Amino acid sequence: MQSLFSTIAGATVRWHDLPGVGIPMVFIHGLGCASSYEYPRVAADPALRGRRAILIDLPGSGYSDKPRNFAFTTTQQAAVVMEVLDALDVKQLDLYGHSMGGSIAIEVAEQLSTRLRTLAVSEPNFHAGGGMFSRHVAAQPETDFVASGFSALVEEERSAWKGCVQMTSPTAMWRGAKSLVDGISPSWMSRFLKLKCQRALIFGEHCLPDEDATAVANAGIPLHVVPNAGHSMSWENPSALAAILARIFIRNEG
Repeated sequence: MQSLFSTIAGATVRWHDLPGVGIPMVFIHGLGCASSYEYPRVAADPALRGRRAILIDLPGSGYSDKPRNFAFTTTQQAAVVMEVLDALDVKQLDLYGHSMGGSIAIEVAEQLSTRLRTLAVSEPNFHAGGGMFSRHVAAQPETDFVASGFSALVEEERSAWKGCVQMTSPTAMWRGAKSLVDGISPSWMSRFLKLKCQRALIFGEHCLPDEDATAVANAGIPLHVVPNAGHSMSWENPSALAAILARIFIRNEG
């Protein structure tokens, strides 16, 4: 893995830079996840035609350091992603973010300006209030969640997600969840709709119908559906997700 000491996080951030051709794809994971865990299978799928892929583990997640004094807001995480992209001197890219990572990706997209060709987000937090999981986490006092709530969550988990959630800092999870519940102003939805780059929204079939998906589609932004998958689409149907990303990203080449 490659690494960088982030002056924003006060910690080392790590990522996979999988060699390939063309404009790189950058992957940003969701809450309690890690790009190093979620996306190697997706990035390696034949549908993506050997594209270069940068899989970032956010601070507090995966193989990146677990700083105690970082706020882990979406805005601060977006600033760390920008640090990585600037250090790599990436001139142009396609960006994908999932769930919390989708919200972070929207904020990154605003800063990238013309460096960003296409933004694809899957089931991001578009509004304050959080999702079911982030609300559950943030409803507990931070000290209680760090002391016992996180370990109870990991112990109860039986899905493939357990492999990466147990590598997450409890502090990072709680503060990330709180950031999603608190939201930002303007909202992630408002920012997404105003972006000038090519955009696309992805949903798992089992998560539809959804009001945000309908609103985005009505705004003329393409909506893509991953069949036979819910929110955890990267490991529920990785080939279908890769095929959708290929349609979104490769169609804009030229």
